[in-house]
Amino acid sequence: MKWLTLAASVAVSGLLTGCVVGPNYKRPPVQTPTAYKTPDPWREAAPKDSIPKGAWWEVFNDAELSAYEQQLLNANQSLVAAKERLEEARALARVTSAGFFPQGSVDPNASRNRYSGRRPEVVTLGNPLTQSTYEIPFLVNYEPDLFGKVRRNMEAANANLQSTAADMYNVDLVLTAELAADYFSLRELDAETQVVQESVTIQQKGLQLVEDRHNGGVASGLDLAQQQTLLDSTVTQVYLVQQQRQQYEHAIAVLTGNPAASFTVPVRPLNTKPAPVPLGVPSDLLERRPDIATAERQMAYQNALVGVATAAFYPQLTLTGTGGYQSTSITSLLTSPNAIWSLGGDLLQPIFNGGRNRANLAAAKHTYDESVANYRESVLVAFQQVEDGLTGLNELAQAAGTQNAAVSDARRALEIANNRYVGGVTSYLDVITAQSTLLSNQRLLTQLSGQQMVTEVYLVKALGGSWDASQIQNEQVHPKAIQAIQQ
Repeated sequence: MKWLTLAASVAVSGLLTGCVVGPNYKRPPVQTPTAYKTPDPWREAAPKDSIPKGAWWEVFNDAELSAYEQQLLNANQSLVAAKERLEEARALARVTSAGFFPQGSVDPNASRNRYSGRRPEVVTLGNPLTQSTYEIPFLVNYEPDLFGKVRRNMEAANANLQSTAADMYNVDLVLTAELAADYFSLRELDAETQVVQESVTIQQKGLQLVEDRHNGGVASGLDLAQQQTLLDSTVTQVYLVQQQRQQYEHAIAVLTGNPAASFTVPVRPLNTKPAPVPLGVPSDLLERRPDIATAERQMAYQNALVGVATAAFYPQLTLTGTGGYQSTSITSLLTSPNAIWSLGGDLLQPIFNGGRNRANLAAAKHTYDESVANYRESVLVAFQQVEDGLTGLNELAQAAGTQNAAVSDARRALEIANNRYVGGVTSYLDVITAQSTLLSNQRLLTQLSGQQMVTEVYLVKALGGSWDASQIQNEQVHPKAIQAIQQ
């Protein structure tokens, strides 16, 4: 009956719930524009529009890129580390939830002691005593959450868990975007290599023409030297472009979890064009960007810690129950006469401690205010990145249009220069200049195509990819009854 009474006391104390002190969390307001500066073809999202869920890169409709992205998701070590941090945060949240339950322990012990014949409890002179003692004591401690300290700690742990989850998704977004950007940069260099190699072919034909004319006494040795110099310089550019390509190939290898030495990306010139991306409205960014979600959950975490610091000003009640058996003979230890027990409670009210609690509360409030500033800064940076992407795509599209015209003009100028040279009207220097101008303009046009694709990748990243805040809502730990009997 005594054990039943003890168990009932602990169970009843578990029902003691008091108020929760400290501020309840409410997301602070942020300044949000009503619309983006949206030049065509980038547009607001219609209700049916969306970026592919879970695989935002599929908007580019490139099967090879999708295959590399899948390798990244399966093998990237930075992403593995981020997932392990999430599991760590989940385990720490379960640690916090243990505060809702009594803490119990058992400490069996045995000792043999010799006591003095003049020990204090002996009134008259006695005899020395040698005695064995055997004990099996049980201890149960429980601190009822009278003022919400445990609940605020649990609130903080769950907010930190959700923040870590959002951070993991942000690592996912950053890595997949970096892979897509490196992939399109590599493809642009494939196209640029093709352009330079075509120029090498053209210049080799030009060199053959000049050699024939030189052998015929029509062209000078200077014409021949100038054309040979141009050809050698253009071949050098081929090697430099290939060197840049290898660096991107190595970067893709690391991102996909492969050794650079054994990884190869087949050559395939860029032929993908940017496509319209559904933007949504600016306020959507607050729910679509995982880095903003990380900052927002950090605010909730710091707000809960303000509550924890506030609870330190209030009384702390600790209930203690002990029971077990004690005997000088191990053979009769587990018998009713040897049973022992005690019940007690301790109410601790802080009075003064040198201002420690006030300082802790002030520090918690300032840390919360800092997290609010960080959150608002994250939102502002997000709006900036979207506007940078929109402006960049618009300007690059216009630049690509005028550069197309420049390539056509340069090609026509080379044709005219060749005809005038063959006709003896001008020197070969005009042909050399025209060839160099055409190559420069063709390379710039190719580079603009690559920049457009990379800029669109970063625009999709700035919009949060395919992520939304609902993906972390279920990342919470709740106390479970089974924990009452778990270690």
